[in-house]
Amino acid sequence: MTYKSLSEKQLKAMFWWAKGSGYERYDAVICDGAVRSGKTFALSLSFVLWASVTFDGALLGFCGKTITALRRNVILPLLPCLKELGFDVKESVSNNRLIIRYGQHENTFFLFSGKDEGSASLIQGVTLSGVLFDEVALMPKSFVEQALARCSVSGSRFFFNCNPEYPSHWFYREWIQNKKRKNALYIHFRMRDNPSLSQKMLKRYESLYTGAFYRRFIEGEWVSVSGAVYPFMGDSGMFIPPPDLQMEEYCVSCDYGTVNPTSMGLWGRKGDIWYRLRESYYDARKEGKSRTDEEHYNSLTELLGELLPTAVIVDPSAASFIEVIERHGRYPVVRADNNVIDGIRKTSQALRDGEIVICDACTDAIREFSLYRWDENKPMDTVIKRDDHAMDDIRYFVSYIKANEEPLNFTFIERM
Repeated sequence: MTYKSLSEKQLKAMFWWAKGSGYERYDAVICDGAVRSGKTFALSLSFVLWASVTFDGALLGFCGKTITALRRNVILPLLPCLKELGFDVKESVSNNRLIIRYGQHENTFFLFSGKDEGSASLIQGVTLSGVLFDEVALMPKSFVEQALARCSVSGSRFFFNCNPEYPSHWFYREWIQNKKRKNALYIHFRMRDNPSLSQKMLKRYESLYTGAFYRRFIEGEWVSVSGAVYPFMGDSGMFIPPPDLQMEEYCVSCDYGTVNPTSMGLWGRKGDIWYRLRESYYDARKEGKSRTDEEHYNSLTELLGELLPTAVIVDPSAASFIEVIERHGRYPVVRADNNVIDGIRKTSQALRDGEIVICDACTDAIREFSLYRWDENKPMDTVIKRDDHAMDDIRYFVSYIKANEEPLNFTFIERM
């Protein structure tokens, strides 16, 4: 494996802890900034190098939003490099554990998920010599504080990386704005700091974002969002006639309402692209009559016709409607992931990359794309809960297909 020359910021992140670097006095390092800026690889390699030089027989922690994301973003790119550098790595998949040996030093690295407030309990009781947080801004404060409290070994250090969020985010206010008090080295990355990205790829990434998300993900700034959630969907060219293709797979996504509208979308996959072919949208206020769960089920069967979907992905709060679908036994039902902000990020990327395409028959989805907006009166990223029913069902669908992507394969390391 070959690597292009590292940037000055990557080298700084990689060796800040080394004697003679000029930064070894710090207890922590924070690498924030743009996506694809090279900060994650540099910091994760730095973490392992530091631990291998400093400790023998120590316990350390890799922390991510989820174990899957941690493996994909950190572990998978890191392991081939460690192998080239002469490290021996053994993995215990069932225990989420890596044993990394270099020379006479061998340390154990545990993988932890910091997905919600309950995750703090998962890390209690262990004594760590250091911890790395990948995408720390996506983790709850309680989990991060519990992980930091576990680092009671003399000489322990903290390694943080993240992409920017809103300016009132707890990590920005408590760590980045107080970096001197925290004795933390702060390294800010822009996308152009990554020497491995070609000019063509830089331009491609720069074209993916506009407004506040351009400033966040390209420039690496902590700014508030405003305006339309999906501003690029204002282009009528984003909506196409239903393709005359034989689909390979079908799914339905559903946002359920009793008084609020119920939105269902029929999706068909051809190759790597999912098309929102048609939809069902019922607004009880507009129609002057609420529907029963059985009537909503009838709308679902009308939407599908003779098609058999892989899954019907339903608003997780719609317990009674889910029960009706399960009782009929015709369609497999899945409770949707209702993480709003993460789902919006995934949906925006999927729309931009052409992974999902909205057909022009989906008039209510098209209408909502033009109306769906950020709430500028809230201190954190929050959408206005209006004109969001098709938006929610689309988000449920994207979160589902992203969660069901092919799992990672770690065939190049020894398993225990």
